[in-house]
Amino acid sequence: MHRREFIKAGGATALLASTRGHGAAVHNFDGYDFGSGPPVSERLYQGPFPTDHFAGWQVVMATTASKEIIPGFGMGLITYLCDEVGPPSRPGERLEKSLEDLAQFPLGTKLYLRVNWKDVQSKPGRLDLCEHWKIAFDLAKRYDKRLGLRVMMSNPDVEGSALPDFLAKRIPMVELGEWQNRRRFEPRYDAPVFQSAFNELTELLAEACDGHPQVEYVDTAMYGFWGEGHTWPLERNPFPDYATAEATWVRMFGKQLECWKKTPLATNTQPDFSRVGNFELLERTVRSHNWLRTDTIFIENEQIEALSNRPAWTGVTVEVPNSDGSPASLHLDRGVPLTDSVIGHVRDVGAGYFSLWNWHRIRADRLQHYYEQYPEAIDSLARSIGYRVRPSWVWTYDAGGDTGVILGLVNDGIAGVPGVLRISILDATGRILVTGGLDAGYPLPGKVRQAKFPLPRGTDWKGLRLKGEIEVKGQRYPVRWACKQSLGADGTLTLAPTPGID
Repeated sequence: MHRREFIKAGGATALLASTRGHGAAVHNFDGYDFGSGPPVSERLYQGPFPTDHFAGWQVVMATTASKEIIPGFGMGLITYLCDEVGPPSRPGERLEKSLEDLAQFPLGTKLYLRVNWKDVQSKPGRLDLCEHWKIAFDLAKRYDKRLGLRVMMSNPDVEGSALPDFLAKRIPMVELGEWQNRRRFEPRYDAPVFQSAFNELTELLAEACDGHPQVEYVDTAMYGFWGEGHTWPLERNPFPDYATAEATWVRMFGKQLECWKKTPLATNTQPDFSRVGNFELLERTVRSHNWLRTDTIFIENEQIEALSNRPAWTGVTVEVPNSDGSPASLHLDRGVPLTDSVIGHVRDVGAGYFSLWNWHRIRADRLQHYYEQYPEAIDSLARSIGYRVRPSWVWTYDAGGDTGVILGLVNDGIAGVPGVLRISILDATGRILVTGGLDAGYPLPGKVRQAKFPLPRGTDWKGLRLKGEIEVKGQRYPVRWACKQSLGADGTLTLAPTPGID
């Protein structure tokens, strides 16, 4: 039994354990005040725009929604290169070939790598990266597909410890009980030697990867199995009391916040079954403008509420294994395969990322086998996941010396912008005439957010270019407008009259 199976049995117990009043008070995310979100520099005026103040206004241009896959930071289908049992393995095939086949899978715009601590460090003071880590970074660069990363401190699917030998031998281990015919031990995470080693690892990883051009996000290191915040179904944890457990993980989360200044952290929404302070970590994640993740979609109601009612500027990644197309893995429900149902529920929570992953049997041909039989749901999600923004309306105005354009920006995706959308208007030479940001998370799916761009008096709007960027944790990434109208090689949209609109 693995997490995605035993959660059905443990959901009610986990919910009860997470609402016993320890640590941060458990609350609904819907309507909760998490603050104003990421700061917006050079905030654009976003209305209202009464006609009597903007005389001479008229719609001069309109765009239509694209049906293409739109690559961009903060969204996409993620092809898994490695999971808790390691990278793909095919008899007679080199690891480089197996990983490259996955990197080339066309629907995936991102890649994902999950490794044990001992896979990235064997001696104190330095990183010792495993072969599949090195290959993954090379593939990410060659195929322009950024990586999500996770380094696990506990992994019940491998023999022995996920920790490097130099550390495992020095850490007190606590037996939690038996699961799957094996005695299970967890380290005393609060032990000074563990804390020192964890701090060093975090610093080394961040030094190598924070703001790295091939790194998209990093999973928050959390308690227990796979670093997901639990040791279900075992009811004990290795700490002497709850206060010690929560204080330990708050301190470890603080270290990660301190080190990962540029790259988003994604914290699992796991309820606090193991009583280690998970909800406090979620609070701190959202308030620090980092992201959320879940390890399945058929999950406790507490997780679904948090994912679906998070602030619009909070990114979300959903990890669920896919069918490999074999009859036993389809789990048909009146003709509907389970993976298609999963995809529908990923849409329901408005996710930014979704896994392309065969649990413990990673291979590109298995992804392809399912897709050839049931392409519709995956195709649809690939063309709607995350945010897909475009200027749907373009107005011009000229009133009392005030000249410019107003954009009516829309989002054809299923998620808000996981950061701040910045927009610049450039002249033909590339000079910025006006620039600024929308409120964090906007435009929202299914809604229009307007913004004013004042131009120098006498500027002809025709031929100006519209550039988009997303700002996350102080870093800016290009945004490709999700419209059918052609874009420039640099991703900008040239403003031009739409025939028949006048």
